[in-house]
Amino acid sequence: MIKDFQRQLNQLQVLLDALVLALSYSLAWYFAIKNPIFPQGHGVLSPRFYFTVLIPMIPAYLFLYWILGLYKPMRTIRMKTALFRIIQSNSIGLLLSASILFAFRKSGYFEHYSTRMLGFFYIFSICITTVERYALRRTLSSLRKRGFNQKHIILVGFSPVSDRFIDLCKKNPDWGYRIYGIVDDLTEQGASYRDVSVIGKIKDLGELLSKNTIDEIAITLPLAAYEKLPGIVAVCEKSGVHTKFIPDYQEIIHSKPIAEDMDGLPIINIRNVPLTEPFNALLKRVIDIIGALVGLILFGPLMLVIAVLVKLSSPGPIIFKQERVGLHNRPFMMYKFRSMGVQKTEDEKKAWTVKGDPRVTGIGKIIRKTSIDELPQFFNVLKGDMSLVGPRPERTQFVEMFKEQIPRYMIKHQVRPGITGWAQVNGFRGDTSIPARIRCDLWYIEHWSLGLDIKILFLTVWKGFVNKNAY
Repeated sequence: MIKDFQRQLNQLQVLLDALVLALSYSLAWYFAIKNPIFPQGHGVLSPRFYFTVLIPMIPAYLFLYWILGLYKPMRTIRMKTALFRIIQSNSIGLLLSASILFAFRKSGYFEHYSTRMLGFFYIFSICITTVERYALRRTLSSLRKRGFNQKHIILVGFSPVSDRFIDLCKKNPDWGYRIYGIVDDLTEQGASYRDVSVIGKIKDLGELLSKNTIDEIAITLPLAAYEKLPGIVAVCEKSGVHTKFIPDYQEIIHSKPIAEDMDGLPIINIRNVPLTEPFNALLKRVIDIIGALVGLILFGPLMLVIAVLVKLSSPGPIIFKQERVGLHNRPFMMYKFRSMGVQKTEDEKKAWTVKGDPRVTGIGKIIRKTSIDELPQFFNVLKGDMSLVGPRPERTQFVEMFKEQIPRYMIKHQVRPGITGWAQVNGFRGDTSIPARIRCDLWYIEHWSLGLDIKILFLTVWKGFVNKNAY
């Protein structure tokens, strides 16, 4: 029944998408050709020609939607993900359309086809498709909350994983998952979690499936019971019921894992680090170089003034160099404007700077409080030691201490450290919780995108450079 509904839903989505594409194209023709917003240069081709082009365009776009996953079940897919796929599909469609247009323009066939109309079509198709998908999602969510389009599931294994799965289903009733019960060998029948009860042993699974209408099986075994997995999978496949496996690795893998195929051998990476991808790393490095050069040009006059004030404030060098730990645990010398009197190396390593620290000079208090002392790190970025955005680097002695005290601390060194970061814009700067800072750093590492970097840079400027925890 669920499969039939999903098939019908996919057919409805395809039909709606085709209608939306036709509507978007018609609106684009109306605003670019029929009653052009920009009257000059809107083309001379007939309506029949333009709408003949639409005939192959609609199936081509629907094929792109299918390739990029827009017809997969929407139960647990976030709207943000769906929007990204819509933009991605239409962007590829625009590039392909423009390529074909320019390829055949020399032959004279598309010589007068309006490129402006393609731009209108791109905007309309994204906007209207997004509205359509959102409305369909809201409708299905409402139906599932009322008990329609439910998926009946049996869980195999009573474990922390099953508890978490139940919690998520209870929290998101719009997903439409109704848990029939749990089968488990280690827990007595009748035991329950949030009104979901153990209804039998694993050996009873085949009989339960034959006597009840079950749409899915979710294997939620604890790690200690994985030796039973082959037998359970065999029973599930014999029943013909769709089966999903939810691995119990929450204490080992704390993020969304990435699976890959090595000539037929499935591999699961312990942690998703987008910046290990060569293209992502190159893109970020290019942005870092451009951003550092722009930063040096913008803040160059201020840096010259600060350099003079530091030199006049106390004897010693203008730039303070300190060893920090960076990418792949490699030490590097991080630059800052000197804000303290010159100290012996062993004294400087003893402790954090505290409020009212007598070592801090008069100008030092100002530049530390406003983070102006960090501006020389633009040179670290140009050298490749640092990035504009990333986890803040720590001193070697503290890294040695924290890696023993704080789980997963060293993961932050899988990417370049940054001048600013997700932890800093969330308030974890200076003398604040190290575990909380690490949680922010790990979240950033696992969810990196160019958009996230831009957001962090914007928040750094928006929230101001003044740091109440900098002494």
